[in-house]
Amino acid sequence: MENECGAKLIRNNGLSPRSSVSNGGPDGTVDVLKDLKEANDLIEVIVGFSGFRKTQSKECLNLVRRLKMLAPLLEEIRDLYDMVPAEGLSSHIGQLKEALLLAKRLLKNCHNGSKIYLAFDNEAVMARFHAVYDKLKEALDGIPYDELGVSVELKEQVELMSTQLKRAKCRKDTQDMELAMDMMVVFSKNDERNADPVILGRLANKLELHKVADLEAETEAIQKLVQRRCVSNPESLQQIMELLCKFKKIAGMENSVASGAAPVVLKRLQRCRSTLIPHEFLCPISLEVMTDPVIVATGQTYDRDSIQTWLNSNHQTCPKTGQTLVHLSLAPNYALKNLILQWCQKHDYELPKKEVGSGFGDTPPDLAREISSLVHNLSSSQLDVQKEAIIKIRVLSKENPENRVWIANSGVIPPLVKLLSYPDLNFQEHTVTALLNLSIDDANKRLIAREGAIPAIIEILQHGTEEAKENSAAALFSLSMLDENKVLIGTLKGIPPLVALLRDGTIRGKKDAATALFNLSMNQANKSRAIKAGIIQPLLFLLQDKNLGMVDEALSILLLLASHPEGRTEIGRNSFIEILVNIIIEGTPKNKECATSLLLELGRNNSPSILVALQFGVYEHLVELTRCGTSRAQRKASSLLQYMSKCEHIP
Repeated sequence: MENECGAKLIRNNGLSPRSSVSNGGPDGTVDVLKDLKEANDLIEVIVGFSGFRKTQSKECLNLVRRLKMLAPLLEEIRDLYDMVPAEGLSSHIGQLKEALLLAKRLLKNCHNGSKIYLAFDNEAVMARFHAVYDKLKEALDGIPYDELGVSVELKEQVELMSTQLKRAKCRKDTQDMELAMDMMVVFSKNDERNADPVILGRLANKLELHKVADLEAETEAIQKLVQRRCVSNPESLQQIMELLCKFKKIAGMENSVASGAAPVVLKRLQRCRSTLIPHEFLCPISLEVMTDPVIVATGQTYDRDSIQTWLNSNHQTCPKTGQTLVHLSLAPNYALKNLILQWCQKHDYELPKKEVGSGFGDTPPDLAREISSLVHNLSSSQLDVQKEAIIKIRVLSKENPENRVWIANSGVIPPLVKLLSYPDLNFQEHTVTALLNLSIDDANKRLIAREGAIPAIIEILQHGTEEAKENSAAALFSLSMLDENKVLIGTLKGIPPLVALLRDGTIRGKKDAATALFNLSMNQANKSRAIKAGIIQPLLFLLQDKNLGMVDEALSILLLLASHPEGRTEIGRNSFIEILVNIIIEGTPKNKECATSLLLELGRNNSPSILVALQFGVYEHLVELTRCGTSRAQRKASSLLQYMSKCEHIP
């Protein structure tokens, strides 16, 4: 069933089979003409759209303008189509039609969809625009212009459009920061300003939801969201509905909220809660339930088919975050897959059938034989054979996520864990590094911990080579991604040697230790352990030595420790507050953001820290941050200034 909110953005790998491609001849010609006509009809409909929602207006107008330029091209192709075989043209025109259909659905949604929802889910909407750009560019780049004899002017126009589409994907338009911040505030349960009439009024004006007619239209649009189940998270839908009610109250429509369509929407929402699909189960690209969730280098999860299609189109960025992917490996997210399967079973939801051969499947025969041989060699009585096997496993487990799964499934982890204790430093270094590589897979994290590897890794962290210490710290960080391992590492006294590496290690060692300590300090008991292990002084050193480039890391750990009474006592000393103030004055934008967050955390629990900071001249720099800092720094600086206004001796 078609759904303009949940339209599929990227099809399964490759093109759908078309009779025109396989049949060719007259049948293919008919299909080409039919697709050309349908594509032209779609452009006419698209050009007729106007009055887009404010949050996406610029992107919509640019897209309409570009698509309008395609009309002359389609007319000329229709006149010249018999110059090339139908097989050479049909698939590309079909692709173009699919792209135009996606564009039509997206533009229609931005034309009459819920204004609140489009602002709330702006990131996902932009991902849909990017998917349309990809489809258009792929289709346009494949058309055989020379064989058709397309005019030079039209070819240049298409080349220009192709360049513009590529730039549009890379462009990061400046957001309306005030709108984004106001949306964040009103949707935050913990922000006391979420009902602030000034913020609500400003937001209503920006979204053009201050008139009765606009609010009634918005109510209908949200009703359609519920009917079509376009919002997968019931809590988000509830928040959208509540914000609409607040806007209606401002406009004096309390009675209509009580007796109009809103209660119907809310009742339907309650009925749909049990069957709405959890948001985290949906692929950010296709917006469909993931059947084979995989993790990319940035930590984001996508359905394998969708992200593989994205990567196969020569993309090297994460679709959701826009970050460059440091590698293109895909790691299976088994934990999420199990949750999805459990949810489907509970709610009698049938997942779409996947083609045979999707996923990792069986280990390739040659690799299976090699891994089996390596596992056997780990038990060899000859040290050289054992060492060679460990090094080969280290290399194989680094190459791609499939190998990590296949190697672990072969039973390699138990013998590797035993070899961690072998009294040879070089041996230990290769073994702990192999386990580090394998631990990137979540299922392997549990298996490695269950086999008792953590005490041996901690031992290597204390007494191994420099590289072994670094990789041991990285392994503890990887294992600590699971909460049960955070507790285990802390209980087994893994924090003191990490603090020692933070203090005395190489730059890489310090970074690995800091990453592990940050993760471990999310556990309350580990905060106390880290403080007792003397973590504050090494962190203070990192704040003062700018050459190490670890100010943000140190501040992030300190922010976690500041939530603990022992941490506040250590961090709240006057000399430390002075360092924080200097960072707020002279640091990078990110430094200033982190330092302000830390000072706010200290101030909430220890008002003398605020007074000391004022004495060191922080006030005017916080005022400056509210105007020119990062969005988070602006929020934290505003909160800190409000808190300061309650204290005595304000300058």
